[in-house]
Amino acid sequence: MLLWLADFLSEYYKGFHVFSYLTLRAMLSILTALGIALWFGPWMIEHLRTLKFGQSVRTDGPQTHLVKSGTPTMGGALILVAIGVSTLLWSNLSNPYIWIVLGVMVIFGAVGWVDDYRKVVYRNPKGLSAGAKLFWQSVIALIVAIYMASTAEIPAQTDMIVPFFKEVAIPLGATGFVILTYLVIVGTSNAVNLTDGLDGLAIMPTVMISSALAVFAYVTGHVVFAKYLGTPYIPNVGELSVFCGALAGAGLAFLWFNAYPAEVFMGDVGALALGAALGVVTVIVRQEIVLVIMGGVFVVEALSVMLQVASFKLLGKRIFRMAPLHHHFELKGWKENQVVVRFWIITIILVLLGLSTLKLR
Repeated sequence: MLLWLADFLSEYYKGFHVFSYLTLRAMLSILTALGIALWFGPWMIEHLRTLKFGQSVRTDGPQTHLVKSGTPTMGGALILVAIGVSTLLWSNLSNPYIWIVLGVMVIFGAVGWVDDYRKVVYRNPKGLSAGAKLFWQSVIALIVAIYMASTAEIPAQTDMIVPFFKEVAIPLGATGFVILTYLVIVGTSNAVNLTDGLDGLAIMPTVMISSALAVFAYVTGHVVFAKYLGTPYIPNVGELSVFCGALAGAGLAFLWFNAYPAEVFMGDVGALALGAALGVVTVIVRQEIVLVIMGGVFVVEALSVMLQVASFKLLGKRIFRMAPLHHHFELKGWKENQVVVRFWIITIILVLLGLSTLKLR
């Protein structure tokens, strides 16, 4: 939006051309989202508290969590608003990738909002049923996957890039691309949601991964850098760095309120939406394998739940004291802050490893 205004004003004053630089707009997007979320955060928290939108805590979990009962939830709406406003202000709105990512984020957020609303208003601890939630996630993911497959113009838009190897890409075909895209979007959305169980645990890895994806988006959409680093060049993808910047800025602001002891939880409205957004950006920049590396904490958290359920149903035994994995470590005696910070440290290492794939080829 402001890019169009700057283009118009540049006819009268050349200084406005500076806003055509993608790096500047990405940085301004970070600061705008950060400012919006910090400014409106206290008001939203108080509003949620007035509406009595309090979190229900599992009684079978760590007993230290019982004091969190009643803490305002659905704060993820603050993140989504900040991301949306900042992206609309600083991105090129003629870029289709921006609308794809924003659309997925908003719709997945709506699914999460319904789930949260049923939990806090109707006092239904199950919220939206798992089947219904997966159904709507699947519908959205498949629509996006089919659309992207049908509009792809060059092989680089659908091939799977293999990190650490120059010019190695696996042709997926339309069917393979749709399946992979579906798995990445739905899988990442649910993995982030499962990780969101401790104060600040999910949001900081999300911020770090989003920041790294901003770098991948910028490189992939820059013909010179893509050629130099040996990565496929995909036109117009660089604009996603503005969106990723907004996500990082809004996430940092939310962490201000979500850090231990949390004043607000993001809820499914935030976790499902942010996970889906990371998944879509990853698919567009063709870095699915790198996402598995950088999002190792999310992957392990999701796998711990799957293994726990499978083991209990098949063998009648539990592998972990409690799933997701962060609860297992809590029950082993780790303090909540220890679990969170250690998982952050692991994510920092994994994100750096993921970024290294840009050069180590």
